[in-house]
Amino acid sequence: MSEVLIYNLGGGQVLGRVSLGHAIRMLHRRVAAVREAVEGETFGPYQRPLSVELVRYVHSRWVYERTGRVPYSRAALMRRDKFRCGYCGAPATTMDHVVPRCQGGTTTWLNAVAACEPCNSAKAGRTPQEAGMRLRSRPFEPVLADVYPYGKR
Repeated sequence: MSEVLIYNLGGGQVLGRVSLGHAIRMLHRRVAAVREAVEGETFGPYQRPLSVELVRYVHSRWVYERTGRVPYSRAALMRRDKFRCGYCGAPATTMDHVVPRCQGGTTTWLNAVAACEPCNSAKAGRTPQEAGMRLRSRPFEPVLADVYPYGKR
């Protein structure tokens, strides 16, 4: 039987693998949605999944305890940056790649910051230097307390 990857909400963090049957049960219970599917194949009323994404974010402290690193996610990034834009300090509603993906940038702690819509749009597919913008602080890889400072551990 084939295995299916499970992604946390936001898609950046792989939580593990489950059997195809388990993944189908997750789809049926509506706790996950198909992220990638085998083209043209179905399993009952569902596309045959290669990977699924949870519909709610699951705090995965066990990943931190196992690896000693906080797993990257958009939600954790926003908490790391205290929901403030890395360029102007306004309330952040989105995230920005410091080195844009179109220029080879990756989605990692060291290349992502929280951003407001105007700054994200103004920067577009350029680096901060190319856009004439300055980061208020350098992106960093957080420890658990940076992301969950209020005892949500």
